[in-house]
Amino acid sequence: MLEARKDEIIHIRRYLHENPELSFKEEQTAQYILDFYKGKDVEIQSNVGNGHGIIVTIKGGKPGKTIALRADFDALPILEETGLPYKSKNEGVMHACGHDGHTAYLMVLADCLIQLKDEIPGTIKIIHQHAEEVPPGGAKSIVDSGKLNDVENIFGIHLLPMAKAGNVGYHSGYSFAGRSYFKLGIQGVGGHGSSPHLANDAIVAGSYFVTAVQTIISRRLNPMDMGVITIGSFSFVLSRISFTIAVTSGLF
Repeated sequence: MLEARKDEIIHIRRYLHENPELSFKEEQTAQYILDFYKGKDVEIQSNVGNGHGIIVTIKGGKPGKTIALRADFDALPILEETGLPYKSKNEGVMHACGHDGHTAYLMVLADCLIQLKDEIPGTIKIIHQHAEEVPPGGAKSIVDSGKLNDVENIFGIHLLPMAKAGNVGYHSGYSFAGRSYFKLGIQGVGGHGSSPHLANDAIVAGSYFVTAVQTIISRRLNPMDMGVITIGSFSFVLSRISFTIAVTSGLF
């Protein structure tokens, strides 16, 4: 059924790619998803959690467990310069992380499951999650809503550009890195470049910090553990350095 609807999945994905919206601002994307399910024999819950989250409940015709399938639908604040015929129409916003593809496959998969619902044992909940890219994100708020309390397992897929098309990868155990953000400011005393001894150079201190912070990974973590520290931006204002730092440590 999915293979027969391949062109439809591509069409949906390209439409979403052309019309990306940032986290917590995905109003039109959410409406597009809701319109897809109109008239179908399912229960639809919108505005779930702290934004535009959507849960579609497919009740099978036989008794069984309740599972969920999940995909995210927000985009990133990135200027698209691909030149594709379906490139972003929203200047400075781009589906650069594959959430357009995630949503496209889940929508069509859900529709196939709806057609097969009489044969399904149990219940399947389709989770269209908003705001994956910006902490605190939408996932926790959807869980906190209590609308997934009956779910025993949640499954999701993430596109992987490095993988060969047609291949699906999986493994047991931890899969993805946890994420948190913090900002750090380094305050110095300005001066003239010809007299560095009269200044407390925040640029030099900041440069050393960028290098030294990586020793947290090499010297503070067990070599068997996984961790990443990424300096996302480095800006200088007068005598103050400001960093935006993404710290990823451990796997969940």
